[in-house]
Amino acid sequence: MSGIDTLSSMDLAALLCSRVCHDIISPVGAVINGLEVLEEDNGEEMQTFAMELITKSASTASAKLQFARLAFGAAGSAGAEIDTGDAESVARGYMNSEKAEIEWEGTRVLMPKNLVKLLLNLIMISISTIPRGGTIKVSHEGDPKYPTFKLVSEGKNARIPASLDRLLRGRPADEQGFTANSIQPYYTGLLAREAKMDLAFDWVDDTITIQAKPVHIPSADEMIGQAIPCEEPSEA
Repeated sequence: MSGIDTLSSMDLAALLCSRVCHDIISPVGAVINGLEVLEEDNGEEMQTFAMELITKSASTASAKLQFARLAFGAAGSAGAEIDTGDAESVARGYMNSEKAEIEWEGTRVLMPKNLVKLLLNLIMISISTIPRGGTIKVSHEGDPKYPTFKLVSEGKNARIPASLDRLLRGRPADEQGFTANSIQPYYTGLLAREAKMDLAFDWVDDTITIQAKPVHIPSADEMIGQAIPCEEPSEA
């Protein structure tokens, strides 16, 4: 596709790793701070505070890593599938440390891995549209192989980041190129193109709607044509 700045696989991997590290460095640092308090202060109140900090921060770090494992790292063969129930679980865990709350609708199904990864990455983009918090309503419907995703973000001062459109289309936000902060929307655009999904945004007051639809849904005749033909019986 013309107009897309293609990153090398090495650069893409490095920037995605930087993004994951950026997300977990804060909770991991808080765990270390809590351990230092335990070593230096024997007061009962501070010990309780330190243990609560460690427990909460370790839980946050674990949730973010589990989310990243599916959103960025889910591998497997071309036909690999992911349970949307697992996607919902990691999304809810991830949102526990965010200002926004999540509501999830959709029957639990097995879905091609790149579609699930796209949905999780769209949740991250939805979070960026309501920086002061609010509610993100996530839904998926239709054939698991050709689903429609809808994410409705509602929150005070909702907005679409200025550089989002360029990044989703595969272009850097500015002359500095891609960074750990901008790589996630770029990666989301890659996933959408790979999964042959169209993305559309709608912004009305403090509500932003993101919709992802298949570029093409095969007809019944096309589906039959895609079926693997049975082998003819060999002659006796």
